Amino acid sequence: MNAVELRAIQAPIKERYRAEPGAARFTLKARGTLDEKNIACKVETGHALAVAGLHRATGGTGVELCSGDMLLEALVACAGVTLKAVAMALEIPLSAGTVSAEGDLDFRGTLGVAKDVPVGFDQIRIIFELETDAPQEKLDQLLKLTERYCVVYQTIRNGLSMAVEMRRSV
Repeated sequence: MNAVELRAIQAPIKERYRAEPGAARFTLKARGTLDEKNIACKVETGHALAVAGLHRATGGTGVELCSGDMLLEALVACAGVTLKAVAMALEIPLSAGTVSAEGDLDFRGTLGVAKDVPVGFDQIRIIFELETDAPQEKLDQLLKLTERYCVVYQTIRNGLSMAVEMRRSV
């Protein structure tokens, strides 16, 4: 796919969303099932079953996926796809590239060892390594627009309203 083909695919979608803003609203969903024997949750990904469990630093075996790692993986996936789409739209040639995310957290918060330590990441870094001959000003624009349009990045960066509820199944 090239920039012309991408624009051709997206043009009618964008036009519809301009004309009918409500058509642009979607609810994405994820579902998991609690493991009957282990401290784990089986997450349906649409392509496979991912089994999430405790991180080794909190007593996990390391066999199951860590939810914190999965969050970083979702960020890498979204940032990578967004960067590729923006590079294509801007006609920035990329020979190759990688996207990495690193997150720092203190597990004392999660384990309730220190009440003054927050639960969760206190810093996340995204690193793009690209093989390209594009001038620096184009790469600066690519980074700026990737940050602007990456859904996972913007959600983490800006926060959001959340609701939690518990239902009793019969």
